[in-house]
Amino acid sequence: MDFWTDPVEAAGEWLSGIFVGWGMNADAAHVLAAFVGILVLISVVMVLDIFLVWTERKIVARFQDRIGPNRLGPFGLVQPFADIIKLIIKENIYPVGVDKIVYNLAPIIMMTSVLLLWAVLPLTEFLGLDLNVGVLYLIGVGALGTLSIIMAGWSSNNKYALLGAFRQVAVMISYEIPMVVALLIPTILSGSMGINSIVAAQESSWYIVLAPLAFLLFLISATAELGRAPFDLTEAESELIAGHHIEYSGMKFGLFYASELLHTFTFGGFIAAFFFGGWQGPWVSEIPALGLLYFLAKATVGYWLFGWIKYTMPRIRIDKMMDLNWKFLVPFSFVLLMYVALMNALLAGFRATEGAMWIYTWGMFLSNILLGWITLEILRRRAHGERVKVEGAVVEAGHH
Repeated sequence: MDFWTDPVEAAGEWLSGIFVGWGMNADAAHVLAAFVGILVLISVVMVLDIFLVWTERKIVARFQDRIGPNRLGPFGLVQPFADIIKLIIKENIYPVGVDKIVYNLAPIIMMTSVLLLWAVLPLTEFLGLDLNVGVLYLIGVGALGTLSIIMAGWSSNNKYALLGAFRQVAVMISYEIPMVVALLIPTILSGSMGINSIVAAQESSWYIVLAPLAFLLFLISATAELGRAPFDLTEAESELIAGHHIEYSGMKFGLFYASELLHTFTFGGFIAAFFFGGWQGPWVSEIPALGLLYFLAKATVGYWLFGWIKYTMPRIRIDKMMDLNWKFLVPFSFVLLMYVALMNALLAGFRATEGAMWIYTWGMFLSNILLGWITLEILRRRAHGERVKVEGAVVEAGHH
């Protein structure tokens, strides 16, 4: 097998051959080679997580006109390792009254929920499990993160931790609805729930072009799901100090922090896969391994988008945040889903006709722009009506 055509399969066969040469059964050798591959992937992801700490600090430094890490190593690249050493040597504190088993499991489950997502993340055409229910898998594994948060808040025996956990879980469950609906739109356009299949279907047109409103809906919902500003109500310092992980110290706190950064990059990868063509790019058909470079570059852009939002938007109130979801995003998401499905069905003939793909692409894009304009116009008129009511009430109160 050509290494550059499918390096993962070639490496797996080579490793299995070594194990068989040592006298191991062929099936056991295949299982062990797969286990080694999983271990390598997890190790690479955890090393990536270390450098995400550096990247996050550099992003916030640029947005807030600060220097950022620049002392330890070139460009401050050794700073994350100093942070790890600091967390490792910090005292492991157990507050009075904690449930130790649940307390210790919470950060582990949080990191596990993120790592499990990488099983279906289509890094290249040949790397990433193409489940035929990949979208459902993403949603199901995401529930583990919700479970870990409520476990951390409840087991800490701290009312602020419990309130922070309740608040974050309410947000995650609420914003999961528009996020799931946004993911159904690429499913409809591609005709598949397999994430690698969705990427392959974007060979002619990325879904950011065909469904820009779905991308915006997913970006907003994912930001809330990640608990990042302006939706970081679990860490509203003036109210709840640090939310569900207030009682954690050392590497347990480090796991929560590392999970947030890696989760953000993972969602950047899903943005790349669902809306930016994933591993699609020039010369991928000749050198499939190039897809990994394209995918990581697009995922980094998604990660930067989340950082841009976090460090430029002020935190909003919890009631306003829930109003935004239930009174706007949820109904809008269902309207958008039906609208895109209808337009996709109406324009399907042009998609199937050779040379008419541009009509389908422009039709889908302009129909999204039209729906966006109608939505903004409805919101503008509603806001104007609310202002008129408030002004009328103020004038009436002045007369009295």
